[in-house]
Amino acid sequence: MDLNAIRSKLNSLQQTNKGGGQNNTSLFWKPSIGKQTIRIVPNKFNKSNPFTEVYFHYGIGERTMISPINFGEKDPIVEFAKQLRTTSDKENWRLAKKLDPKMRIFVPVVVRGEEEQGVKLWQFGKNTYLEFLSLADDDDIGDYTDIHQGRDITVDTVGPDVTGTAYNKSSVRVKTKQTPLGEADQIQKWLDDQANPMEVFKRHSFEDMKSNLQSFLSPEDETTGETSDDLPFDKGGSQNNYAVKAPQKESKVDKFDELFS
Repeated sequence: MDLNAIRSKLNSLQQTNKGGGQNNTSLFWKPSIGKQTIRIVPNKFNKSNPFTEVYFHYGIGERTMISPINFGEKDPIVEFAKQLRTTSDKENWRLAKKLDPKMRIFVPVVVRGEEEQGVKLWQFGKNTYLEFLSLADDDDIGDYTDIHQGRDITVDTVGPDVTGTAYNKSSVRVKTKQTPLGEADQIQKWLDDQANPMEVFKRHSFEDMKSNLQSFLSPEDETTGETSDDLPFDKGGSQNNYAVKAPQKESKVDKFDELFS
């Protein structure tokens, strides 16, 4: 693990704070309520950083969609959000923020006591990510992913009765004792047999994502059965959706093709 790169990422995320799939469950690990012990495995696909940042769109369409920006490609939802931010309308800016892709972090881990299940991907949000980066920035801890002198990690998870929300919350703490990742042959297998988080989720085409965005912005009118799809946006009567007023002679495809051309 490149500790200088980790420190740089920690500083970047701290400054941000100051300023403002695939249905194969065997690939993933989700902490249960209580305490569990894991070990982060060096990332097969990025030797300098075990953490992979992946951006998703949530609540736009029926399924979560991985953003094409992860692959250096144009994302119609991101492009549309940029257009909204060129206006001075507060509602447009609020909608643009809702359309922004959200970051999730993936890291390969082995769960102590379940080593026979191999390496799994653990995904979490920005707060847990900051915890891990801060631990790596501590000179007294160092590289906790080292296969010979790294450290196991205790994950302590509490449920909704404690968080006061509908979600669990996990905190992490590194073990004091330095230990090897495992036996030599076991280590090599774990280093080789890993899923790439950039490849396990279905990628949607530009047109498919654009269609989902259209449906989200312009739901079918409950009384007329018609839709509208032009800027500017006014908050519509349908919950969590926005109505778009447009000349009826232009179709959704025409207007969106014009916007994204």
